Amino acid sequence: MSMKSSMSLGQLALEVPGATQVLRKHHLDFCCGGKLSLDEACKSLNLNASEILSELEALEVSADDHSRWANKPLAEMVDHIVKFYHDRLRAMLPELVFLANKVEKVHAEHSVCPKGLAAKLQEIQDELFDHMMKEEQILFPLIKNGQGQHAYMPIKVMQEEHNWHGESLKALRTLAFEFNAPEGACGTWRALYKGLDQLELELMEHIHLENNILFIRALQA
Repeated sequence: MSMKSSMSLGQLALEVPGATQVLRKHHLDFCCGGKLSLDEACKSLNLNASEILSELEALEVSADDHSRWANKPLAEMVDHIVKFYHDRLRAMLPELVFLANKVEKVHAEHSVCPKGLAAKLQEIQDELFDHMMKEEQILFPLIKNGQGQHAYMPIKVMQEEHNWHGESLKALRTLAFEFNAPEGACGTWRALYKGLDQLELELMEHIHLENNILFIRALQA
């Protein structure tokens, strides 16, 4: 496809296989900030839009292409979100909370100990578990039953909560020093930061899939 820097981050993430990794690498928020154009987002972060556009154009086709959901049945898309993203979050977050508590306890005197990280992760877990429960019990049944056009208010609430989740991801990066473990860090510390990096990727893709594809299609159904 022909890409331009005037395209929105959400559109790039949707239409360019593999784009989410490039955008995330440059801290470009394609989920909650997906309506901003690449130009606008780059200006706010003092990035060179042309260079990032070149990276996007050089991408090879990826098997994990979100555009495949553009025409799939909504019920199938909902099931994918629950089985992949929701179930993985429920398994991933308690382990990350455990690791963060361990690192903070053992390395409390270290100059770059991620103090406050465990508490923030616990807060994120509580919020996400509540958020996913509301989606699975209220919003998703409406969509699967073909009543998505009547779900404007539940979708609006979910989008507002997605904005909070996006800000929480930024807070995690700050608390965890950009996920860069210090030299000589123990295996637990390195595993924690690797897990946080994966959490960020999957949660951003998860929000993008809902905000920019599922919710839009459901309201138009």
